[in-house]
Amino acid sequence: MSTHGTLANSPVVILAGGLGTRLRSIVSDRPKALAPIGEQPFLEIQIGLLRDQGARRFVLCVGHRAEQVQNVLGDGTRLGVRIDYSVEREVLLGTGGALRLAEPFIESHALVLNGDTYLAEDYGRILEHHFAERSVWNVVATLTLARHEEADRFGTVQLDSTERFVSGFHEKVQSPTRCGFLNAGAYVVERELIEWIPAGRPCSLEREVFPNALASSARIASFPSSQPFFDIGTPGDFQRFHGLYQAWSEERLEPTPSRRAG
Repeated sequence: MSTHGTLANSPVVILAGGLGTRLRSIVSDRPKALAPIGEQPFLEIQIGLLRDQGARRFVLCVGHRAEQVQNVLGDGTRLGVRIDYSVEREVLLGTGGALRLAEPFIESHALVLNGDTYLAEDYGRILEHHFAERSVWNVVATLTLARHEEADRFGTVQLDSTERFVSGFHEKVQSPTRCGFLNAGAYVVERELIEWIPAGRPCSLEREVFPNALASSARIASFPSSQPFFDIGTPGDFQRFHGLYQAWSEERLEPTPSRRAG
């Protein structure tokens, strides 16, 4: 199966419903996913990265100021894609609860992205890796991992002795800086895992769904990535990505899976 064919046949679910409280000091009039990077909202840049690799169908999980996202991106026609919306109405459901709410849009599997991270990876390769591991080991999900010098600041992912499968998660801790694998906010998730998520209540993929799957002896594959990874969740991280992305754009060197940021 070709990379573009894989992406073209997979829904891309973007979790963009959070409050973004840490970013309020610089982005107070819109949801975090619409934080401006030059003349583009962050979410549009994220969608563009996937669209250019062949993705055509997106499901945006929105909650806080959902109408702003819908007004800016519409049905996706302007961007050359199709966008559906899964809207959290009464209470914000967290990453797990939001994915459960979006279940009607997912037939068998989905590529799931956090709406505040940017990973310049070849997402077709992630999907193909997942399908290969599922055919042999029946994995229920694949987590993309990134190396980071401040991994403890984000929390780290533990791998088994083969480094093919996830074996556990470590929460953020106050300790000396060390390099490690962190969750890069990009997953392939099977519908069967989504059906395990309790409906109608807040739930975290990272703190509940994935650990509970491991505790039930389900397998979760790992996909280590060496590509540039950015989280825009804090003012400092947002400003860093904003500056680098502007520089890349001016030089026409926008980060792609074939380019690496130094």
